[in-house]
Amino acid sequence: EPRSAWCCLVWTLVVVTMNSLVFFINFLLMFIIFTIVLLPTIVVVYFGFQCHSQVLHSAARYCKSILDDNSSSALIILGFVIMSPLIVVAMAIYCSLARRLHLFLCFQPCSRAVYKGVKWRWYEEGGLCGCAKGWNTQVKAWV
Repeated sequence: EPRSAWCCLVWTLVVVTMNSLVFFINFLLMFIIFTIVLLPTIVVVYFGFQCHSQVLHSAARYCKSILDDNSSSALIILGFVIMSPLIVVAMAIYCSLARRLHLFLCFQPCSRAVYKGVKWRWYEEGGLCGCAKGWNTQVKAWV
């Protein structure tokens, strides 16, 4: 049966808060994975831009003794070339981890806030995110 207006508002806030928390956890996990995997690209492009004479032209010792404009340009190009495969690797790692942790199944639908007697997904199926019983372990997905 439908909830009253105030009760519906309170439960809507609870569901939105839970979904926002799950979204933040997903975003934080993705940010950490992408930062770690793309760190070589970030470092190479940073040093390339830092030592190039027409960009930043740092006065650091390694810029004067090791890197000239040609090698700085090569670092910039190398950084952008290796970025594409590393983005694919980072996305594959994130998707694999999110699938293994069942993170996308933690989102709760708004019908939990509108109707009384609707059980929470994690309560009725067992497990924190409601995916322990319904998950088919025979399905394989390649990223």
